Amino acid sequence: MKTAFNIVLGLCAAALVYICYASIMGPIDFEEAKQHREKAVISRLIDIRKAQMEFRTLHKGQYTASFDTLITFVKTQKLPFVSKEGVLTDKQLEDGMTERKAMALINKAKKTNNWKEVEAAGLMNFKRDTMWVAVMDTLFPRGFNADSLRYVPFGGGAQFEMAVKNDTAKSGAPIFLFEVRTPYDTYLNGLDKQEVANLKDVQTKLGKYCGLMVGSIETPNNGAGNWE
Repeated sequence: MKTAFNIVLGLCAAALVYICYASIMGPIDFEEAKQHREKAVISRLIDIRKAQMEFRTLHKGQYTASFDTLITFVKTQKLPFVSKEGVLTDKQLEDGMTERKAMALINKAKKTNNWKEVEAAGLMNFKRDTMWVAVMDTLFPRGFNADSLRYVPFGGGAQFEMAVKNDTAKSGAPIFLFEVRTPYDTYLNGLDKQEVANLKDVQTKLGKYCGLMVGSIETPNNGAGNWE
């Protein structure tokens, strides 16, 4: 009887130690896993933001709400890259010379093969050449998989939610906004449900989005992420 009692007592003690250990390590383990997953999600959101920012430069400031369109843009489009040689002097600027005027003189000289005006303006060493570079080579490392842009890391195949909004300011100027987001439930799936619930409760009370997002279709923020 005494031996059985000691065994039961030992098991209870072990269970108590385990419960104490779990109560301490549980939140720590959750936070480590959360940070690991969020690092990957944030990296993907930054990639999407880079693609959207370049997309708008070739589409009159507008973003796209379609991942199909954005991915095709990344795979096939080229961006202008201006190679610059020489700068305008203070004297040239004071005399009203601008880069546009300088290039107009140079382009005129190329057509007529008469370089007197260019030489008189001191622009013989002034060059501006536009090259077209593939988006993939400009924004992303070698081997980057553009098709992965739409998918949430650790999301089990889930896709990011992406939206755009075209508005007009009181001044009449156009406002183009985009937003890409994913909730905690998507990329924290499989982790401690109570910890996820606690996290969502805190964010809700603070009036913040329960997840990660970049940009906003409600408030212009220049494409900032809610982790920045």
